[in-house]
Amino acid sequence: MKLVVFDLDGTLINSLEDLADSANWMLLQHGYPTHPVDAYRYFVGDGMRKLIERILPPEERNDVRIEQCKAEFVAYYTIHMEDKTVVYPGMIELLKELKDRGLKIAVATNKVHIAVAPLMAKYFPGIRFDSMIGQREGIPVKPHPQIMYDILKETGCQPSETLHVGDTATDMQLAHSAGVTPVGVLWGYRPLEELQEAGAKFIIEKPEELLGLVK
Repeated sequence: MKLVVFDLDGTLINSLEDLADSANWMLLQHGYPTHPVDAYRYFVGDGMRKLIERILPPEERNDVRIEQCKAEFVAYYTIHMEDKTVVYPGMIELLKELKDRGLKIAVATNKVHIAVAPLMAKYFPGIRFDSMIGQREGIPVKPHPQIMYDILKETGCQPSETLHVGDTATDMQLAHSAGVTPVGVLWGYRPLEELQEAGAKFIIEKPEELLGLVK
């Protein structure tokens, strides 16, 4: 293998509380019911628009209101995205070891693109990622393969040389659609059964287990 592409939320970092807090803040501004933090495990992962659509009351799920609430959420989250977010244990050590072994590393996330670089600089200082791409206007979100195609082009790697590491069915579906190897992780937001059903070729319980897959 030459390239390891990581999902961000639920794979590299545990950002669930900050996402939930920001979304619930937005809901409160409109007098809408909020949701428990744990419920956001299934709300997040498919892009900001889909997150907002899922958490709004059914009668409010129209294009105008979704876009308005998404903008409010992004503005608040951009300020508060580092309040409670933490790096998963062992992740920094894994990334350093991958780089020491000469592999390229990248991030493919449905988090809004403008939030990606600041988060990576905050939580992974001194680690150089070869590509970092988030949700961009006018480009389909994961599991559409465009984000992976762009990373492969930027890094000069082939699908057969690439692992995609993530915690949701969306990540496994992206890997399959782009022709790269899907690796599911069990420390994230979704259960083993979801990863298996989505076609994970490998499933790991700890970050260091990934090293056995890149020999």
